[in-house]
Amino acid sequence: MSDAIFKIPQPVNEPIKEYRKGSPEKIEIKKKLQELKNQNIEIPLIIDGKEIRTGITGKCVLPHDHHKVIGTYHKATSKEISMAIEAALKAKKEWENMSWYHRAAIFLKAADLLSGPYRALVNAATMLNLSKTIFQAEIDSACELSDFFRFNAYYLSKIYEDQPYSPKYNWNRMEYRPLEGFIFAVTPFNFLSIGGNLPSTPAIVGNTVLWKPASSAVYPAYFIMKILMEAGLPPGVINFIPANGAEIGDIVFSSKDFAGVHFTGSTSTFQSMWKSIGSNIANYRSYPRIVGETGGKDFIFVHNSSDPYEVATACVRGAYEYQGQKCSAASRVYFPSSLANKIIEIMLEQISRIKMGDPEDFTNFMTAVIDESAFNTISSYIEIAKRESDTYRIITGGKYDKSKGYFIEPTLIESKDPKSKLMQEEIFGPVLTIYVYDDKDLEKTVELCNETSSYGLTGAIFARDRNVIVDLEKKLRHAAGNFYINDKPTGAVVGQQPFGGARASGTNDKAGSYLNLLRWISARSIKENFIPPKDFIYPFMEEE
Repeated sequence: MSDAIFKIPQPVNEPIKEYRKGSPEKIEIKKKLQELKNQNIEIPLIIDGKEIRTGITGKCVLPHDHHKVIGTYHKATSKEISMAIEAALKAKKEWENMSWYHRAAIFLKAADLLSGPYRALVNAATMLNLSKTIFQAEIDSACELSDFFRFNAYYLSKIYEDQPYSPKYNWNRMEYRPLEGFIFAVTPFNFLSIGGNLPSTPAIVGNTVLWKPASSAVYPAYFIMKILMEAGLPPGVINFIPANGAEIGDIVFSSKDFAGVHFTGSTSTFQSMWKSIGSNIANYRSYPRIVGETGGKDFIFVHNSSDPYEVATACVRGAYEYQGQKCSAASRVYFPSSLANKIIEIMLEQISRIKMGDPEDFTNFMTAVIDESAFNTISSYIEIAKRESDTYRIITGGKYDKSKGYFIEPTLIESKDPKSKLMQEEIFGPVLTIYVYDDKDLEKTVELCNETSSYGLTGAIFARDRNVIVDLEKKLRHAAGNFYINDKPTGAVVGQQPFGGARASGTNDKAGSYLNLLRWISARSIKENFIPPKDFIYPFMEEE
């Protein structure tokens, strides 16, 4: 144990490479894409640092060319899930007793590996298996995940520095312990950065973890697991176990050593988890921490003092980047009647220039949605709009094709009913629904924006009138955990805009800040009395 007090410098966000024509990074990523496409790798489970193959497998495919298989992954059965729990518990004592700066060093090294020698690898894996453009892959896989690793290490040091006041003769200390038991990390397909952050945040504070990646995103998650191991992560600290969700949940939530879940996914799945945890609450060693982010029905609210070009660009980028498959994607917008036609005109011109196809064609702005299930769900909402012509008008888009890849056009729909299905429900695809309000009905429409959706993740307002900005910021206070003024509702950056929402969007524990780390800590107050009393008598007991 060192007798020095080490400090981690304030990190800066990983710079985003531009991948311009002829740049070294563009040449490298194109080469790596071809290399990975020509392989069909086998992906084992990783439990206690060992590779395990069950023979029960799934396929890793390209969403934009779903006949192309680039990986075969093994699925955990009840046997391997139990092994992973045992491995996590076995590794826990040594891991939590490791000096915090050594734990932090592992993730700092992982960040440098990720953003350095393995940058092209993780970006290419994300482009292929998640069907992201190079820009969307770069800001996610290389930059945001590196930021999570670096900023979490920094936040950890600041938490440990936070100590209480000590009066004369006493020394008060705060010890920041990990939770007792293991953590269950359940990660989504849409951001590799979330995939890497959900297991690593509990781990950096001394917890051990079971990591279940989304079945449609096992491929890039596997590379992150390998990078963490290369960075020095000890066996059993994070156990990589792709598995059937229901099967793994039943085993995990019935274990007395279950200490918490770190989740990003659907509201229904999270609520089901919460019920399972509640039904087992008397069996646990301690009350589990339940941390989750579950999506949204994110809005853009526009005032008539806004610039139509700024609004249109925010709508197009906010709704259609990564095919609308961001939890924060713009999904419903409110236009004042005085500006609506102009904004829509600009949007139509921009949408007409959107190219959609294979992410290896760097001129494409959009690619395919993740899988057939998502394709069917998104297209079903478009069909509702086509059938219910009294309520909806499809302004542009509305076509889709899954013959080769799961492609859905950027679709813009107007709803005459501000509380229609398409204005309330999360679609998670490239479908943006507009409601046009009369300028004089501003107050009433703001309240509609606030109450229409059960979610509360992200939202944006556009206005140039400062009094209006002040008013909307106040009235929409609880409508979004991440609130944007004159900007699209996507693109939160670690250390700048901690991410998370409330209402049906989750527990709002703010990934990308110290607040999330605190959820995986159980603090202990320690008081040391330097001069203890030698008799029980207090001064007040003395008589005249």
